[in-house]
Order: sequence, then structure tokens, then C-alpha cells
Amino acid sequence: MKNSTTKFALFGNTFQPEKSSALFLVIQTLQAASATIAMEKMFYDFTRQHAPFPFTPDEIIEDRNFTANFAVSLGGDGTFLKTAEFVGDKEIPIIGINTGHLGFLADTTPEEITKMFQGLSHGEYTIEKRSVLHVITPVEMQSIYPYALNEVAVLKHDNSSMIGIETHVEEHYLNTYQSDGIIVCTPTGSTGYSLSNGGPIIAPNSNSIAITAVAPHSLNIRPVLLNDDCTINLKINSRNHNFLLSIDGRSLSLSDTTPITIRKAPYYIYIVRKYGCDYYDTLRNKLMWGIDKRL
Repeated sequence: MKNSTTKFALFGNTFQPEKSSALFLVIQTLQAASATIAMEKMFYDFTRQHAPFPFTPDEIIEDRNFTANFAVSLGGDGTFLKTAEFVGDKEIPIIGINTGHLGFLADTTPEEITKMFQGLSHGEYTIEKRSVLHVITPVEMQSIYPYALNEVAVLKHDNSSMIGIETHVEEHYLNTYQSDGIIVCTPTGSTGYSLSNGGPIIAPNSNSIAITAVAPHSLNIRPVLLNDDCTINLKINSRNHNFLLSIDGRSLSLSDTTPITIRKAPYYIYIVRKYGCDYYDTLRNKLMWGIDKRL
């Protein structure tokens, strides 16, 4: 935002028109700074129908073929993951504005929008580098983006019995999980689905990934932490002969004859943090650590 050539790509939630006031403030702030504004097409179509103000962006984003200096995600963490999918390996830093609920990824509140963009214009911000997982299968996955910022989950179908997941790390046999599924998560995803199933919280710079079972049949199953340069190979056994593959919430039904390979992707996602705010601040605030209700 240091000159008029700075370009922002806007992505947002398309289900909550009442949150459009945050978008209005973002657009107002960027226009005042003479920035170039691009907008994802579905988000633009939604706001054109529901937002209480007229606005035409400089560019409409219809696919992943776009450029920008910054991407802006307006919504919750789900919207942030969608934005990360669009950004892919472009190395465009993402600003997460939280109009959702918890918001580990989108941690800037609507009240902080003006301060955030003022900080950008003065270089008062930091950028965190986050690792990504790549899912490889022998079948075509054209309908689903094979990269995950948060997690990859292999799950049973809704009404089926538990599945068996034979798990190898490199060439080493680890375990056959008898469970409703397993979650392989990045440090970024460790505060999401994995955490709700008893997984560990992993610091972003720890170069680790975790395997967490979903409702395991055995009580002695515990999460496993691994170096993120390893390759995880999965073979699934299901009575219904199928299973659900979920990549950051994007789901695909596959035959249990389909092996799954998970490894670290060759690129990172970059997250913009407010000046003076880091991962541990976000963790402490979102989980309300240090707040004793007895006081």
C-alpha cells in the first residue's frame, strides 16, 4: 500500500450478507489509498446482490490465474482456507479479517481493519510462513484441489462401520488404525479438526506434522508427531468398500482400493500478522488461556 500500484485480491464469505459492513470498510480504506482492487467472482456477485453500496472492482478473479501484492480473506477460517486454495504457490501474503467465530487464521477483527491497513502502508506487519500438505493418489482428482493448509482426513462414510487404515511412514509400518478415520495435519491445522480429536497443538515453525485418530477402537491409540519431510502411505479397508477423503474440508468419495500418499508440498502459504502480534498471542487469546473465571 506504499503506492498506487499495490493490488489487493478480495475473497469472502458468500453466506452472511449482514457482515458486508467489514467489506465496505476494507474497500473504503483501499480506495482512499488509491490501491488496485480485484475481487473473486462469486464473492463479487454475492455482494452486488446483498451489499448496501455500489462498487465495481478493477478486476474480477474467475480462477487461480491472477496476480496481487496481497490477498484479503473476509470471513472465518473456512474462507481463509478457500483463499489459500486460490493463492496456491503464488507466494501472495494473505490478510485474514475475521467476521466468523473463533478465527485462528483470520485473526484481524472488523474493528482493527483501519489499523491493519495503516500498518501495511508503513511496513508495520510481519509475515508467517506456513507449510502445506500434498495428497497423491493413482486416480484423477480433477474435482478437488490436492493441497491442504490445515489437514487431510481419511474418514468412514456417514453410516458405515469403522474403517481400517494401514499406515506406513516412509517404508516403516506404523499402525493399522481401526477407527472412524485419521487426520494428518500441519502445524496450522493442529488447532482445528485434529485438536477437537485430542491432537497436539504444534508451533508453526516446528517442521512437524501429526497423525490423530478419529474415535479409535482401541484406548491406547495416541497422536503421533512426525518430521514434515516424511512420506505417509495409507491403505484403507472398509466393509462398504469406500471411504471419504477430505482435504481442508473439500471431500471426495473413493474406493478402498485407492492408496493415499501424503507428503509436504513444494510451496508455503504466507500469512500477514499485525505488528506486535504473533502466533502465541493468537493462541492465548483464542483459547482464553490465563483467564481465571474465579477472579
